[in-house]
Amino acid sequence: MDSDALKSLVRTVPDFPAPGIQFRDITTLISHGPGLSAAVDNLARRAEQAGAEAIAGIEARGFIFGAAVAVRLGIGFVPVRKPGKLPIETIGVDYALEYGTDRLEVDPGAITEGQNMIIVDDLIATGGTALAAAKLLRMAGAQVGHALFVIDLPDLGGAASLRKAGVSVEAIMQFAGD
Repeated sequence: MDSDALKSLVRTVPDFPAPGIQFRDITTLISHGPGLSAAVDNLARRAEQAGAEAIAGIEARGFIFGAAVAVRLGIGFVPVRKPGKLPIETIGVDYALEYGTDRLEVDPGAITEGQNMIIVDDLIATGGTALAAAKLLRMAGAQVGHALFVIDLPDLGGAASLRKAGVSVEAIMQFAGD
């Protein structure tokens, strides 16, 4: 399936979570077997070309695509978690949201110093979470030069912010607006 066919599998939900927002819902893509497989193949091909030694997936939807890509490539998967989800000592980074802050954590023992780690997530919007994930993985010793997404919302500037931080960004599809 090409990117246009995959894009047609993404449902748009108007006015969610707030009036004027066009929410891009991947549920319809991941519930479509051939579409999910094609999306994973597409991401895996890009990760392999980038020399991925491991995949980092951002909680929660990044786990779906990231783990599948790691399996497809036969490499490890590192979950980038919300706070308090790992039963071991973690390292973490706080980051700003539109209204407030949040935190991401990772098991530093899951990362080898200098390992080429590719970030995989479902969607890049403003980029705050992906930037925090890149910072955290770098703190743990990984090399983070690439991030892959199913969907890019370029009008929100997240991909541009990642690029400014030295992270190459690729997405299977783009949607204008928010």
